[in-house]
Amino acid sequence: MSTTTTATEHPADRSPADRSTDRSPADRSEGRPSAEASPEYTPTDRTVPTRARQRASYDRALVHAILDEGYVCHLGFIRDGAPVVLPTLYGRIGERLYVHGSTGSRPLRMAAHPKPAPADAGATTSPDRAEAPGLPVCLTVTHVDGLVLARSAFHHSLNYRSVVVHGTAHQVTDPEELRTALDALVDQVVPGRAADSRPANAKELAATAVLRLDLEEVSAKVRDAGPNDDAEDLALPHWAGVVPVAPHTGLPVPSADLDPSIALPAYLTAR
Repeated sequence: MSTTTTATEHPADRSPADRSTDRSPADRSEGRPSAEASPEYTPTDRTVPTRARQRASYDRALVHAILDEGYVCHLGFIRDGAPVVLPTLYGRIGERLYVHGSTGSRPLRMAAHPKPAPADAGATTSPDRAEAPGLPVCLTVTHVDGLVLARSAFHHSLNYRSVVVHGTAHQVTDPEELRTALDALVDQVVPGRAADSRPANAKELAATAVLRLDLEEVSAKVRDAGPNDDAEDLALPHWAGVVPVAPHTGLPVPSADLDPSIALPAYLTAR
């Protein structure tokens, strides 16, 4: 294989535009750049790929669309001097990602805010933000759209869309932001579900933790093409082409103890 992307599931028949429409206007606009902001993220040494640079993009709308179509990410960080990559859920609100975790998980403990500094410490920002080192992370989201079968084994590949985010993650401690983040995580998976479920109570909030990661150092990478066989291999008697890959969600199965009078909600019948 000539690519090293990782497949993750995403909603079967909902386009990025559909998912954006499902969110409330407040959710869609919060945290977004102003009208004067650049339509592209600024490339950095970490976001410019060393291979297949022509597939890289810093287009803000493309990055948002790729993120909005998924809900599973892989979060990478360093623990005890060694790399760790964990799969988890995420949600996007504007230029900010919220990543799900538990209060006992290692990355959440590593990213937690320290105790606030004294009021007379001379800080120009809020004490807890000024002292919080956060956790350096690399977050990735990938959708596999096709299996590219070439005549040679070397040129087999995947058609994919991916986003890589570098930055420093911080634990969300503000109660109002935490509730907003948890709603975003639920709606990222099933748009409209947060409003149709019981919100977390105080005990559940105490056991749940969320990381906040701003979209600043970001890049997308896309492959959408057929096989790239060598000219001397074109006459070989092997089938070549692309096998499309599309995720699928089946018919919802009601819980055995569900009240029969409760109808299937519209946000599920539209999927």
